[in-house]
Amino acid sequence: MEHSDSYQAMLDAVQAFHDKHDFRNTGGEDMNYRVALMAEELGEISACVTKGKSLDSLSEEVADLFILLIGTAIAADFDLKEAFWKKMEKLMQRESRMVNGRIRVSEFRDMS
Repeated sequence: MEHSDSYQAMLDAVQAFHDKHDFRNTGGEDMNYRVALMAEELGEISACVTKGKSLDSLSEEVADLFILLIGTAIAADFDLKEAFWKKMEKLMQRESRMVNGRIRVSEFRDMS
């Protein structure tokens, strides 16, 4: 089965999923609920990594989280694509540092 890789196609697919199950009127778009679902998915991603599960398992769990993120943008009524590019512009301006042997990109605030 061939699918479009455009963001709009993904947004439309998640919107259709929300509409199919009437998320707006049945609690599926409640932010507290959605945050709990995202935390659950992060736990499943962590289990894939720490327990050495297959790449297929990891990719499925990451896809679940991505779908939840798109759905959260729908539920909260904001443009995730716009937010993504706005944040990327900020991130590209940040410096990086090695912290405990790993690269870290952040707004470092020196404690002086």
